[in-house]
Amino acid sequence: MSKNIPKPDDRSDNVEKLQDMVKNTKDNMEAAEELMPYLDGNEREAIKQKNARREESLEGFRKEILDEAKARKNGYS
Repeated sequence: MSKNIPKPDDRSDNVEKLQDMVKNTKDNMEAAEELMPYLDGNEREAIKQKNARREESLEGFRKEILDEAKARKNGYS
């Protein structure tokens, strides 16, 4: 019977993954903004709220990128 051994934490590409997440989130925000003229009031309001949440996520991603870059520089200690 084999034991479940957790994989070691590999943070080597976290900065790049987070940067991709920032780009994807920005792309989604822009696409949603482009749709707004074609939507009714309720749908438009929902997109405004979703984009506000996306903006909050972007702030978190940026902070995490800085933390991960600092950890990378310090050898993840």
